[in-house]
Amino acid sequence: MQADAPTVTPLKGPFAAIVGAEHVSDDQARRKLFSEDVWEASAHVAMLVVAPGSTQELSAVIAAAHAAGVALAPRGAGMSYTGGYLPATDSTITLDMTRMNRVLRISPDDMTVTVEAGCTWLALNEALAPHGLRTPFWGPMSGIYSTIGGGLSNLNAMFGAGHHGTSSESVIALTMVLGDGQLLRTGARGPDGDTPFYRHYGPDLAGLFCGDGGALGIKAEVTMRLMRTPAHEDSASFSFKSGEAMLKALAEMARAGVAAETCGFDPGLTKIRMKRMSLMNDVKTLGAVITKQKSLGKGLMAAAKIALGGRDFIEADDYPLHMTAEGRSKEGVATDMATARAIATQYDGVEIENTIAKVIRAMPFPAPNSMLGPEGESWVPVHGHASLSDAPAMFADIQALFAQMAQELAAHEIHTGFLFSSLSTNAITIEPVFFWPHGYRPIHASMMEPAHLARLKQLPENPAATAVVAKAREAVKTIAARHGAAHFQIGRAYPYRESRDDASKALLDAIKAVVDPARQFNPGALGFDA
Repeated sequence: MQADAPTVTPLKGPFAAIVGAEHVSDDQARRKLFSEDVWEASAHVAMLVVAPGSTQELSAVIAAAHAAGVALAPRGAGMSYTGGYLPATDSTITLDMTRMNRVLRISPDDMTVTVEAGCTWLALNEALAPHGLRTPFWGPMSGIYSTIGGGLSNLNAMFGAGHHGTSSESVIALTMVLGDGQLLRTGARGPDGDTPFYRHYGPDLAGLFCGDGGALGIKAEVTMRLMRTPAHEDSASFSFKSGEAMLKALAEMARAGVAAETCGFDPGLTKIRMKRMSLMNDVKTLGAVITKQKSLGKGLMAAAKIALGGRDFIEADDYPLHMTAEGRSKEGVATDMATARAIATQYDGVEIENTIAKVIRAMPFPAPNSMLGPEGESWVPVHGHASLSDAPAMFADIQALFAQMAQELAAHEIHTGFLFSSLSTNAITIEPVFFWPHGYRPIHASMMEPAHLARLKQLPENPAATAVVAKAREAVKTIAARHGAAHFQIGRAYPYRESRDDASKALLDAIKAVVDPARQFNPGALGFDA
């Protein structure tokens, strides 16, 4: 649809009157950018991109869209790879939530923080740091851009997840905007009715909107609980001879509750990461490690250890597991570390240099340069959350699939790897990733560091290889379903609604009918009809 198409003109004015003309865009390049994600570009292009700047503006925009009968696709940072915000029609208005980025209220007395949904995890942590506070789950590795509202719509893993679970488990209350622009506020909200402090007052309405992919409402404000930032932390890395041994050790560490977060790789992903990393020459990385330590001397020692260790501290065919322990006392952390080491030894793990674990904590929110492979290849993950006991079997089935497809993958120069992590004491994330020779798109250029991108090849399109990747991803999803796995970032990629029993589907449909009667919110997400 061209920018001057007649259907756009009547709508641009009303939206501009709400948010300001500069925050309504019909520029074709911007509309196309907002109509693609990391995995694919939509067959449809958003009609307009509208950026509200407050809860009141968001409410008014949604009411106007409701009256006009157009679809709405909420977009945070845009890092979806599951079609999570792609327009389902050419008459879709994309909501750019990144203007709603303020930290509204920090209350150390009540141990709560309230933010607008477009606030990034990085901005939240920077605002809380002077108070010595943080949220229990405190962000994904993409937190430099990823928004808190997007995280709650899709759910997250990583920092703090080993102890505290995913992002929604740190939520107290939400302010939602429903399909007609009406506000819905959840939780116990104090004497003034607008100071949320506790989540559970009757049925958990906040939970309805966590993991909903923006299909049930648009998040405007989020209140999360706070904790004092742990005074002590330590990290360790272990190397295992098999994925099964590493997963069994990871499961036992989860049961023991010793790791604030965990991160494991298979040999394939280790090779790619080592090819990409240049720790000895990366002054920025070493500087972050030095700053992270409590004294200059300790920082210099840690940086020197990393530089001298280089990239050869992991055997080529091993499975490394990196973990961080944290706590209120040095003794408590030491006990957790001792337990982790004993568990690793139980499964024949060997302790190695904890370079990656230190770098991850020192630079928790790096620029997302890993959105492409080291040679400029396209990258996409797929994942499933397995039970602690079943994770090795699910991993074995995915390995068997890749072995069956080995000839086809090799013919198209498709490389695979695995990332593993734990979620509280309940689940292990198994995330296969694919790299294949296909050129990057505007979405990559919009987020990656320009200097890094300039060093990469701009490869041509490769639809044949992309089709093989798509086939492999679908096969992984089938395996995940067979193991009863859960998923984050459901979007339009994972079979959610169709996997539910009849009573659950009836309840979901009834909720959708109340919160979005015209079915304008993110059509197709969660398996609702587009």
